[in-house]
Amino acid sequence: MDAEGLRSFLLSLPDVCETMQWGDNLVYWVGDKAIGGKMFALASLEPDHGAVLSFAAGPERFAELVEMEGVFPAPYLARAHWVAVERWNTLPASELKELLRAARGLIYEKLPAKTKTVLAMTPAEKKRLIAAGKKKVVSR
Repeated sequence: MDAEGLRSFLLSLPDVCETMQWGDNLVYWVGDKAIGGKMFALASLEPDHGAVLSFAAGPERFAELVEMEGVFPAPYLARAHWVAVERWNTLPASELKELLRAARGLIYEKLPAKTKTVLAMTPAEKKRLIAAGKKKVVSR
């Protein structure tokens, strides 16, 4: 897997949004952050960051994953049980996809009820609400 394959896969998951933040990082969210979404994965597009991908692993998988060659506690996010992967080929693509599905699920479960309510809306309703939320942020 590479950054494009990752992007394609993650954007195919339900309610996943992408932003470019902190320089050259693609950040993947469960729900748009304008409605209270939370990030679950981060891909670095710059090769000198030490990791190509970081994601939520959860307490159960965290300890197991950091024992693997090429996987380590994610800087700044390890206390929240995130791991970082050194290279795209550290884990087989099928295993990485399953871990990312699980990361999305872990974070979805932590979303506030009001955010989950918005995510259950029709795409048109969500779009209007998100646009309205972004206008409020811009006007502040």
